Amino acid sequence: MKSLVLAEKPSVAKEIARVLGCHQKSKHFIEGPKYVVTWALGHLVTLAEPEDYDTKYKTWELEDLPLLPERMKLKIIKETTPQFRAISQLAQRSDLDKLIIATDAGREGELVARWIMELIRWRKPFQRLWISSQTDKAILDGFAKLKPGRDYDALYQAAVCRAEADWLIGLNITRALTCKYNAQLAAGRVQTPTLAMMMEREKEIRSFQSQDYWLLKAQLGGFQAMWRGKQQTDGRLFDKAAADTLLAKIQGAQAKVTQLRVTEKSEPHPLVYDLTELQRDANRKYGFSAKQTSNVLQKLYEQHKLVTYPRTDSRYLTSDMIPTLKGRLDSISVQPYAALVKPLLRKPLSVTKRIVDDSKVSDHHAIIPTEQAPLLHTLSADERKLYDLIARRFIALFYPAFRYDETSVTVELAGESFYAKGRVTKDTGWKAVYGQDSSPASSLSDSADSDADGQSEDELHGTQALPVLKVGDVLREARCSLDKRATKPPSRYTEAALLSVMEKNSLGTPATRADIIEKLLSTDTIERKMNTLQPTGKGAQLIELVVPALRSPELTAKWEQELERISKGKGSMKDFIQAIRGQTTDMVRLVKQSSIEYKPHNLTHSKCPECGKNLQEIKGKRGKMLVCIDRECSYKRASEPQLSNKRCAQCHKKMEIHTGKAGKYAQCRHCNVIEMLTDGPREGGKAAKRNSAQMIKQFSDNTTIGSSLEEALKAALQKQKEE
Repeated sequence: MKSLVLAEKPSVAKEIARVLGCHQKSKHFIEGPKYVVTWALGHLVTLAEPEDYDTKYKTWELEDLPLLPERMKLKIIKETTPQFRAISQLAQRSDLDKLIIATDAGREGELVARWIMELIRWRKPFQRLWISSQTDKAILDGFAKLKPGRDYDALYQAAVCRAEADWLIGLNITRALTCKYNAQLAAGRVQTPTLAMMMEREKEIRSFQSQDYWLLKAQLGGFQAMWRGKQQTDGRLFDKAAADTLLAKIQGAQAKVTQLRVTEKSEPHPLVYDLTELQRDANRKYGFSAKQTSNVLQKLYEQHKLVTYPRTDSRYLTSDMIPTLKGRLDSISVQPYAALVKPLLRKPLSVTKRIVDDSKVSDHHAIIPTEQAPLLHTLSADERKLYDLIARRFIALFYPAFRYDETSVTVELAGESFYAKGRVTKDTGWKAVYGQDSSPASSLSDSADSDADGQSEDELHGTQALPVLKVGDVLREARCSLDKRATKPPSRYTEAALLSVMEKNSLGTPATRADIIEKLLSTDTIERKMNTLQPTGKGAQLIELVVPALRSPELTAKWEQELERISKGKGSMKDFIQAIRGQTTDMVRLVKQSSIEYKPHNLTHSKCPECGKNLQEIKGKRGKMLVCIDRECSYKRASEPQLSNKRCAQCHKKMEIHTGKAGKYAQCRHCNVIEMLTDGPREGGKAAKRNSAQMIKQFSDNTTIGSSLEEALKAALQKQKEE
């Protein structure tokens, strides 16, 4: 008898088949002596749409809401039907007596497999492959230690709860808002509270009023000290007159060292990466979006097999991994890591509770390199950057703490106290792994959490070198001055900062946060500006329209915590769904009763030629589009002229395509060069360029682009005919 192995993707299935010795390839599966390996294509099965329950729901009507099916149905995704049928046929084979779930080892992977099993009516035994890397050794070890399938029933229940909750809340509230306000308005269980937090930050920025303040500094023969008063512990003086009085008081005064304290401090290595922390670092250091990091990381995991399971929320390793750590270090002992790794291989590794802690690992341990040696030249630039972050973080685990002496000195001038700090490195420790870039990206403060004025100890005092001092020393050179500054508003969220606040408020999971951000971007509720994210006009209005409960990060966090309890077998699936259905009913009722008016922020003065209503400008995949404000009307057109591949003979920029009475023509927006586009054969090469240049010189003038364009084109063509 053989076992049927179900993987999540064809690429993973091929690798599993190769390792298991399956070589007989078919269109939908690969067969071997003991196993038949098949695959999903991501999801093959999904929750049924409203129109699958009743065709009347194809038309969105407010009075039909809320949609609360008694029992949620499943349906096969149309595009992947052939693969589903193939799996269904395999399930009927009498020589296959067991199913091995080999989809991704996580909540979504479990859902992919179980929904397929439900629709193919699998009633035979099944087991679970649960591995954290895709190397040959990990696959073989995993198949040697298959888990009982029923051990993951609770994980499946949590996945179903998450999917049904998103359907019930997301679909009902999106339809309710869209119908109520006759506009495309999307809301969701996680995306809406995320948008609400961004909107709250935006309000803080807009209501902020800057204030001037002054810092009193003393330059004391080779180092700088900052004044601090008993009332103003941060040293900021908001009263200019008081600052001037203080400066006058100490000007020319003798400076005397009154206190001196040397403290030995240490900074332990940073924890290993989970997905969210890696996304933060990649955004800070390389400007990667969260989605980009997820995609690149997935390739390092699946295709190159260089890192362990990516969608983890743990920053620790498990005790059973300790024997493998030296092997992993040895495998990355290649340039540029060889010099960093070799000293570690000569002695036993120091494995502390900061690295290995079984109690802090649930489904998967932190992201670290596998035992497979990297061929760095085969990686793309982005893959190389991400692997470098993971490799250096892993190596740093086994280096000692960064140790330094911090000297704090208090200097008195005319009875006023000035403070300075200096730092002397005693042992570079783990910071040696990062070389000149001695701080890993994660040690930088999030712009979301940093002080609004950016005043940190390091900025005020730095890590300046202090001269040799002792209590009672008189410092002869004391030049005092006032430094004028202004308070700053809170920063807009970078993607790294937004990931931090989502994590802090338990919004989504490491596996879903990137998709939530992308969904907000794709629905035009937020936008990227430089390296920050901020709400659009549409997003600002959407937050006003949605019910208060859905804006609340606390409510969504409560849902996420309950899903986590269900996945561990401690929560009730039935109670959770019942509560979600009740909240959906309340939210839809509040939307129906709302008297708030919606005013699209992107309305233009252009009228729809079909219904006469105003057109609104939206961002599409192919540029800006003008779309009728009435969603029942299907009219839309490009907001900007279509560009052709034809280039202007004068400035060599792409020319716009227009249609006039004489037919289609290309026009250069910059030079106003016009060229007819014909369906006949065209001249090519140098002759075409020469003729174009002659035509430009002979027939083009400085006519501006506007309503008289057709006349200008006709005149040019007429002149050509006459000559």
